[in-house]
Amino acid sequence: MSTDTLVDLHGVLTLSCAADGTRICGGDDVLEVIGSAFGQGAELVVLPVGRLAEEFFTLRTGVAGEIVQKFVNYRLRLAVVGDISAHVTRSNALRDFVDEANRGRQLWFVDTMAELDDRLRRR
Repeated sequence: MSTDTLVDLHGVLTLSCAADGTRICGGDDVLEVIGSAFGQGAELVVLPVGRLAEEFFTLRTGVAGEIVQKFVNYRLRLAVVGDISAHVTRSNALRDFVDEANRGRQLWFVDTMAELDDRLRRR
């Protein structure tokens, strides 16, 4: 199993989570990641899309809201990195959620680390 790494991306201390880490199925599951981010002084957590349970992408389950709310409560930003196009194609609600999130600063959905790097560089 790989380890999470702390990196500075354009002045933003970022905890980049390993792709093969524990699956995140709800708010309680993400507390370990949040604790690690706090312990290392990170402002932003990068979570590979593969770490998220399928239920995250079905908004009516409440899983996405529960996970995102944990990050809001702890004042940490979250970037979900990876291709979610198949999920977005199946759900107008998810598409709207992603579009709205990407307009803000708390939660971003990006396809690649290069896209996240570019986004942070422009801010």
